[in-house]
Amino acid sequence: YSALSTYCVTPAISICLLSMNMRELKKLNREPVIALVSAIFSVCFIAIILGLFFAPRITEGWKCAGMFVGTSTGGTPNLTAIATGLDCSRETLAAANAADYVVSTPLMVFLFAAPAILKASKRWNKLWPYQFTKEELDDGEDEPLMSDKRWSIRDIAWLLTIGFGVSFVCTVIAQSIFPDTTVSIGLAQLKPVQKLRGNLDLGLFISLTFLATIGFAVDLQQFIGSALMMTLYVLFMLVGCIVLHLIICRIFKIKYEYVILSMVGCIVDGPTSSLTAAGADWKSLINVGLIMGVIAGACGNYVGIFVSYVIKGICGL
Repeated sequence: YSALSTYCVTPAISICLLSMNMRELKKLNREPVIALVSAIFSVCFIAIILGLFFAPRITEGWKCAGMFVGTSTGGTPNLTAIATGLDCSRETLAAANAADYVVSTPLMVFLFAAPAILKASKRWNKLWPYQFTKEELDDGEDEPLMSDKRWSIRDIAWLLTIGFGVSFVCTVIAQSIFPDTTVSIGLAQLKPVQKLRGNLDLGLFISLTFLATIGFAVDLQQFIGSALMMTLYVLFMLVGCIVLHLIICRIFKIKYEYVILSMVGCIVDGPTSSLTAAGADWKSLINVGLIMGVIAGACGNYVGIFVSYVIKGICGL
């Protein structure tokens, strides 16, 4: 398990980030940008406020604060990457993952169902009149999302070479999680790299290989005791950041489709945000959801570690 922790986490993040094409940012207009910034800001702000109370009461609490920011701005891979960058213990990482799953799983079920529920709610439509028309949502590509992909062994070989190569070089040079993220985003702008297929699938598979072993480290007795505070931290943080996010987006009159996609893109990832758009038949927003999630994931490592050190500095941990 320690071998998987050492050699799989950062390469997986590097491979996933190879989908970050900066030219795609042109597809984002004012509203999705505001929604995305609002979501990331809300997570960081609420995490810091609650962290002042919870961090001193949790083992490695200041690290957990950054990890929970990571999982709320890019999903579980970011939580794991931040834990690696902060040298978090395996026991704390296992408990944090368990607490995150306990709270975030019901939330994700609701977010997947939200488009249909909100569309049928007259009260919601009156409260939030800012929406796309059916014609605007239908103006998109008809290619099926998450369809079968045609890979070549060369694609897989290059993706593995880039992922593990970036991880090795950056670890030797800087011993930090930041260069891995930055270098991967830089390499993603190269045309030969953009032609490689399947990077999100491969990166996610590698990270899940590691995450599957995390479950074996969960001590239920320990979780019910010390990890209870972690669960409460995650619960209050997610509820608080969603409420703040909704208030900010309502003030700026952001269309509710962007609001939902920004939340899914942050809490899970870009592909899941795209899947949410596809499931709601928002064809024109499928690519927008993907871009929002990828940007949130790229920012997650930075803001997560930033929040950790802010709480550590304020609380003197």
